[in-house]
This record gives sequence, structure tokens and C-alpha cells, in this order.
Amino acid sequence: MDAILKLDDLSKAFGAVKVADGLTYDVTRGEALGIIGPNGAGKTSMFNLITGTLRPDGGSITFDGTDVTSQSSARRSHVGIARSFQVPQPFAHMTVFENAMIAATQSAGLHGDEAETLCLNVLEQTGLFPKANVLAGSLTLLERKRLELTRALCAKPKLLLLDEIAGGMTEAECQSLVQTIKDIHASGVTIIWIEHVVHALLAVVDRLIVIDFGRKIAEGEPRAIMESPQVKEIYLGIEADV
Repeated sequence: MDAILKLDDLSKAFGAVKVADGLTYDVTRGEALGIIGPNGAGKTSMFNLITGTLRPDGGSITFDGTDVTSQSSARRSHVGIARSFQVPQPFAHMTVFENAMIAATQSAGLHGDEAETLCLNVLEQTGLFPKANVLAGSLTLLERKRLELTRALCAKPKLLLLDEIAGGMTEAECQSLVQTIKDIHASGVTIIWIEHVVHALLAVVDRLIVIDFGRKIAEGEPRAIMESPQVKEIYLGIEADV
């Protein structure tokens, strides 16, 4: 299988706290991979390592056949790694369209009509086209989450990292967002999705990895992993039978 991302023995610690501890896995091109784990397990730190905003203490990261371990976050963005943030971070005093254009020009390196066309197409895809000229600071939570998706997609990613994008939503909002993510995945974008809203995750992902204290403790078919006694004990707080 063609791996677009490889993490090999990745390690990172802040003093005695390990946020990545020998973390090793591959992501197949076109796959949707889910990541779960308790709070403080190192999930967001893992995304920071992949995007280059955090440098590892050891190990390597290979993206699309190139070792990017020492590359800057800007370089990784240019070659196709994009992410959303757990807490939406739009430019509040700019319009939705202007937010999208920043991603298209700064990350994807597009200009003029090409950048505008991409942004309009992505806004249509994420359901924000009617809000294109609205200030980002006035959006609802769901709309801000969709803007996070929009900005990431306007970077023309080969790999899209989603960080708890379903958190804080109503069930109806969550279902709507899940359908959008399914459509993005169906278009061929590789996805890694960290999420605590497990039913949303299971509706999309092909494979599930469980992380605890920066270590991979389980990996496999999503529903089988969720039924694992070890996962129930660590992630759900249900004591395993012995």
C-alpha cells in the first residue's frame, strides 16, 4: 500500500511528561484514520509534530516520500499538510472569503482568478458560500468549524488533519459536519481525525488508533477497537475483567 505519511519511533517530552513515546504508524494515501485517547494523551502534540510547529526529540516523519522531520511548518504546508484547530482561529475582522483567500495564497501559493475560483468552490463544498461576505467573527460555532475546514481545504492539502472538529455541536450540527467530512474524504483527500465524539468518528474512518501517554496502545478496525477491554479501561474508564 502507498503510504503518504510515516511516523517512525517519534518521541517528544516536556521534562518528565512524554507526549510522543516511540510513536510509529503509517497512513495510506486516501485513507481516513481516526485517533482517540484520553485528555492529555498527546494527540494534539502529535499533530503539532506532523505539521512542524513542534520538533521531535527523536524519530522521523516522512511525508509523500520525503523526510520532513527538519522542515519548517510553512514548508510542510506548501507540500500538502493542512490542519484545523480544536478551537477555531479565524481572522475575526475579515470576511469568510478573505479568510479562505489567505489560505489559498499563503499556503497553496495561488493568486488571482485561480485563488478566487478555488475559494469559491471550497466555500460551496463546506456550505459557507452564502456567508462569503460575512465577517468571520459573527459566525456560529458550526459555521466557525466549517470555516476551519474551508481554510484547511483552500491550502489544497494532500493530508488533512482534523482536531476535535465535532466538539461542542448539537447532534444535528454534528451529522451535517460528518456528511461534509465524508464528501471531502470521497474526493480523495487523506484524513487523520482526532475526536472525542466517537460516533461521528466511526461514521467516517477506515481505521482507528488509540494513544495514551504518547504511546500507541491499539490499532485496527474501528468498531473492534472500541470493543477492546484495554481500550474501554484506558479511554472509557471501564475496568477490564481479569
